[in-house]
Amino acid sequence: GKTVTEYDDHLFCLLTMNHHPLHMDVNYAENTTDFKKNVVVGNYIYSLLLGMSVPDVSGKAIANLEIESLRHVKPTFHGDTIYGETEVLDKTPSKSKDDRGVVYVETRGYKQDGTVVCIFRRKVMVPKKSYGDARGGEQPGRPEPKE
Repeated sequence: GKTVTEYDDHLFCLLTMNHHPLHMDVNYAENTTDFKKNVVVGNYIYSLLLGMSVPDVSGKAIANLEIESLRHVKPTFHGDTIYGETEVLDKTPSKSKDDRGVVYVETRGYKQDGTVVCIFRRKVMVPKKSYGDARGGEQPGRPEPKE
């Protein structure tokens, strides 16, 4: 999991030029929203969840082919801890390359209390065993340690 801090949220907003006061201005959030506090920008939550899914799903991916059905289900606030889990929905051979496949996955993000905050689906091109074999192993180009 990852606990989202105000710093994380503000830095992401600044890097992406999203200066909406809902995310940056406490006075605005307290006086004009039902939440009465800043809401973490949704694309940061999506980015966290995407990153959390890399070791399990796409760490050796050849390409991210498609992101679909991105939904921000509930708000996230500073201090919330985000967890993610990814389920494989389908896998198919690549139509264009016989040494690759396409994995279709759904990632769900939830807070420390179990509330689901974000759901998205994506398609990832992954190597088959033959892909690595033809290129010298699992991680082509990776140097071998010297003894």
